[in-house]
Amino acid sequence: MTVETTRIKGLTIAALGVLFITPDALLVKITSVDPVVFVFWRGLLLAISFYVISWLRYRSRLVPEIRKCGWKGLFCAGAFAISTLGFVVGMKNTAAGNVLVILNTAPVIAAVIAWAVWKETLPLRTWAIILVCVTGATFMAIGEWGKGNPLGLIMAFVAATALASNLNMARSKPDSDMSVMLMFGALLLAAVAALAGGAHIPSPRDSFFIALLCLVFLPMACILIQIGPRYIPAAEVSLMLLLETVLGSFLVWLFLGEVPPRLSLIGGVIVFSALAVHGWVEVRRYRRSRTQLINPDPAREDTHY
Repeated sequence: MTVETTRIKGLTIAALGVLFITPDALLVKITSVDPVVFVFWRGLLLAISFYVISWLRYRSRLVPEIRKCGWKGLFCAGAFAISTLGFVVGMKNTAAGNVLVILNTAPVIAAVIAWAVWKETLPLRTWAIILVCVTGATFMAIGEWGKGNPLGLIMAFVAATALASNLNMARSKPDSDMSVMLMFGALLLAAVAALAGGAHIPSPRDSFFIALLCLVFLPMACILIQIGPRYIPAAEVSLMLLLETVLGSFLVWLFLGEVPPRLSLIGGVIVFSALAVHGWVEVRRYRRSRTQLINPDPAREDTHY
């Protein structure tokens, strides 16, 4: 598999994960349960979903695959639990736009961690896309900043840092499928919430939305996003998650009436356009590399004689 083919595969996997995770903000906001109750059921249902999907993928090879992940897999599981907790508590304590905007710092955090810890550098074009997207996210934040409890903002930043750390750790061991460790992170999340008094049965309405999110959308989203760093840098996986800022905020506005200000709309257009250009450039590079492999330049062949 060529480098360009690997990059396209990674970007496609990450993009599909983002599409599955887009309803997350809406379904978190639409429920009326306490955050600790929501976290308990989110963790428990996700643990079941992750186990079923992992077993279907690996069957008798599941245990060896888990052991192969080692201590780095345990780190990813813990970071996943922390990022999920931060996201849910953030959503319950401040505007959805605030949380999604702070999560936009994840690509920068991931790039800094990759450079400082793993000595991995990014192409200038990727840095350019990150800077443009962060600029767009800043526009989105201006209109909504300050709404809600400061705890929500703090927990959103914790979620962004944990997410970036998780993806970087997964990137550091590409020969292992860290998605099989997510079930342990989800179980840890459920256990912490249960100790905090979250083991209560929600209303039928809230139970429906929680089940819809945690049994349908989130399992595939989390697994695809966790697999992404096996093929592309963690910062690029985080970069694809910026698409959720635009689509997630749009769904919250459409169904819950949290109308974004004009600057937020401008920022959303900037983020969406930058990611579209990024995808277009990567597809062109992939097609060019395939063309060169299929039809090599005759002039280059002549230089060998």
